[in-house]
Amino acid sequence: MQQLPLIDLAVIAIYLLGMILIGIRFSRKNKSAAQFTTASGTIPGWALGLSLYATFLSSNTFLGVPGKAFGSNWNAFVFSLSMPLAAFIAAKYFVPFYRRSGAVSAYTHLEQRFGPWARTYATVCFILMQLARMGSIFFGAALALQALTGLEMRTIIWVTGICIIVYTVLGGMEAVIWTEVLQGIVKTTGAVMILCLVIAGMHNGVGDIFRIGIADGKFSPGSFSLSDFSHSTFWVVLLYGFFINLNNFGMDQNYVQRYHTARSEKEASRSIWLCVYWYVPVSLVFFFIGTSLYAYAQQHPEVLLAVKQQAAAERQVPLSALQPADYGDKVLPWFMVNKVPSGLMGLVVAAILSAAMSTVSSGMNSTATVFLKDIYQRYINPGVTPGREMRVLYVASTLTGILAIGVGISMIGVGSILDIWWELSGIFAGGMLGLFLLGMVAEIRNTAAVTATITGILIIIWMSLSKYLPPEWEHLRSHLHANMVIVVGTLTIFLAGMALARLQRLTTS
Repeated sequence: MQQLPLIDLAVIAIYLLGMILIGIRFSRKNKSAAQFTTASGTIPGWALGLSLYATFLSSNTFLGVPGKAFGSNWNAFVFSLSMPLAAFIAAKYFVPFYRRSGAVSAYTHLEQRFGPWARTYATVCFILMQLARMGSIFFGAALALQALTGLEMRTIIWVTGICIIVYTVLGGMEAVIWTEVLQGIVKTTGAVMILCLVIAGMHNGVGDIFRIGIADGKFSPGSFSLSDFSHSTFWVVLLYGFFINLNNFGMDQNYVQRYHTARSEKEASRSIWLCVYWYVPVSLVFFFIGTSLYAYAQQHPEVLLAVKQQAAAERQVPLSALQPADYGDKVLPWFMVNKVPSGLMGLVVAAILSAAMSTVSSGMNSTATVFLKDIYQRYINPGVTPGREMRVLYVASTLTGILAIGVGISMIGVGSILDIWWELSGIFAGGMLGLFLLGMVAEIRNTAAVTATITGILIIIWMSLSKYLPPEWEHLRSHLHANMVIVVGTLTIFLAGMALARLQRLTTS
């Protein structure tokens, strides 16, 4: 087992204790569901923006992005380039819509437009999406911390998860936001420090990184082909990024709920732009870390051998069967274990913990809120008392954390963290976004909305599962890239709904 120096252990302990103390600090104010879910609308815009940024910058970014850049190129960075357009639409249309509705749940509007089925459908999709997201984040953090500490991955996931549950349940949304402000700063500092150490380990510094990266096509954003949608081209990732970010800013309870925490509509809109201003350049730093590690590994062959041996042992395959994408996620943990000096390791571990905690804590709070508003109050106890509301929120937050821990443990052994999360998010988000957009812009009856949604769900299922069909059914498989699931699913529901609405108008006129 890797033995961390006392100073590093002290940094980690101080960080974890600080998170719990913040939860205890704000627990005194948690006397109502409004305080627990929206901090009673008292959060300044700058803090909210950093909170949104910290939620975006999860361990999937901290570990998955460098691994992706190491194993391939900068194609995935196109996802970040899609954020400004999605942010513009969200700040101009979505924030005013939600702030004026007054409903803390993002899915209340769907029931008002289409009936209870729409609200329930979106709620179930959101909960499944959050469990998948939190599980992948737990797994990503455990992957790195196992290399740093030698602890078993299941143990790391349980310990980290319990700590998050404690401060999230104690402090509610206000604790979530203020811990995320701190966590955003910590993990950004950790990333910059790692990049500086990698550059220092190169024979000729940054010059070697650009020379090797350019020679091997590591800075490429992918193919610009307008006819190829079966591979991860520039346009496929741009479309995926736009639709998933539109879903994040416009439909994801994680973000919608926080629009209600801001002091004003104007500050809520500004927080979205602050998130973008932070995330885009910082994500660029993480891609450069991955490319720098690739160049570093070319000058230090022992790195490639070590990570390939680890990946081969875990997958139980020969070294020759591995591609760079199969072990890209393991290079950054190897570098941290072997090259980060004593005294700084504690900050790196704290940064990784921050990357996991920031997203998981907000996911727990928002999932508990959705359960209370869209399931418990809607179907179980409409006349719930304030005291019972708080008990439901406490229990739902705790159970969400435990379920996410279980999902994280079940993911142990998968390939790319970023790939698995992108695929799962596309599956769950496609139907939600299409239905939401249909409800905002179309005059459509409930039966047409049901028909359009079912059509979209069938398309999503086919695109997601047809790859498992036997070879003799090759002609029935989807040949579109997995990232196109949310694009096609959203457009299917929206366009089918618009067509049915027009047909209804023609038949009744």
